[in-house]
Order: sequence, then C-alpha cells, then structure tokens
Amino acid sequence: MTDLKNQTAIITGAGKGIGRSIAEALAAEGVHLGLIARTASDLESLRSELSDKYKVNVFVHAADVSVRADIEAAVQNLQEQLGAIDILINNAGIGSFGKMIDMDPEEWERIIRINLMGAYYTTRAALPFMIEQNSGNILNVASTAGERGFATGSAYCASKAGLIAMSEAVMQEVRKSNIRVVTLNPSTVNTELATSNNLPIGDDDRMMQPEDVADLAVATLKLPARMFVKTAALWTTNPQ
Repeated sequence: MTDLKNQTAIITGAGKGIGRSIAEALAAEGVHLGLIARTASDLESLRSELSDKYKVNVFVHAADVSVRADIEAAVQNLQEQLGAIDILINNAGIGSFGKMIDMDPEEWERIIRINLMGAYYTTRAALPFMIEQNSGNILNVASTAGERGFATGSAYCASKAGLIAMSEAVMQEVRKSNIRVVTLNPSTVNTELATSNNLPIGDDDRMMQPEDVADLAVATLKLPARMFVKTAALWTTNPQ
C-alpha cells in the first residue's frame, strides 16, 4: 500500500459533509491540505482543527468553483503554498429537486455550473502541475444518480452523469502521465444536502455517513501506483 504521509491534496467543497470528512481522513494519514469552499468561516474552523490535531500544513482559499477565475486563482495559490498537487478531490456540489417543467431554468443551470463545470474548471487548473510532475490522483465525487436518473432529479442527474463521463475521458487522456482518475458514486449520504432536501436518511446506524465515503477515498489512494479503481458505486446495505 502507498504511504500518503507528506503528500499534498486540494479538496473542493471541504467545509462540510463528504469534503470535510475526506479532509480529516487525509490529515490523519499525514497529508498536507489545500481546502476550498465558499464559506471562509467553515474553512478557518477546519484549518485550525486539523492543523492542531494532526500537525499537518493546512491552507485555505474561499472560492466559488463555478466561477472560473476564482477557482483558477484558488488552485494557483494553494499549489504555491503546498509546493505540489499530489491529490485533487472534486467534491463541491449542490442539489435541489423538482419536475423539469417546474424548476426555474436558472436553478437548473446553477446545478450544472457547480457540479460539472466546477469540477472541469478545477481539474483543468490542477492538471498542468500533475502532468509536469508526471504523477497525481484525481478523485471525483459523483453519484449513483449519474448512473440512473430519477423523477425530479433532471438537473442533478445530468450534472453527475456529465461528471462520470468527463472522468472517464480525462482518465484516458492522462493515465500515460501516471495520473489516476477515480470516480466515486455514492447513493444517499447523511449530509446537509440530503437533509435540506428532505431525502430519506433514516437511522445513523444504518445510513451511509460521510466518513464511510472518506474511508473508501483514502483506501483507493493508498493502492499501489501501478493500478487504480476507476469507478466505485457505494450503496447503503439496508436502508430504512
């Protein structure tokens, strides 16, 4: 297994939910972090917590991944502070649900901009550094909703399906540069996105938690550099 200690990682959507859990899991492995989210206070709180607890370097940059100039500046700034980008976690995402004919087109577009275009902007900003160093890991947090659509989820499903397809294409482009591209497709996870949309999350002991996704993310990153998990779907075993 690969030792992740002293590697570097940039994580989007790091302030809450899955992103926060992945940040902590990587910090526990000794990974130095560059954290991106829209809310500066969430980032500062997490920076203090992780640097104190795990004695790793943690840098933060508040940015909206859907704004190309903002995310490019964030990646550039964090790369300069970290000195390298060994791992990129594209986790930032939103979700709201409704029938296509009822959903405001601006809301539909906003979901695509954040969930898909945000990952594109971030990946495009980070890739030159990885290609130059001839190594790297990109982990995209998509969703089982991108594998199979459902009523009221046209925007969310389209954004995640696009992310899955983009991940596949980029993987084929960069694998010869020793860059691994992994796509994680969790079903419903007990996060703010789920609770704010009244999705059924059930009992904590039975429902998938953010730290479960983080555990798998770390496990895939620790695999020998000669191989990788291209796509993994995560399901709750016995949902309520």
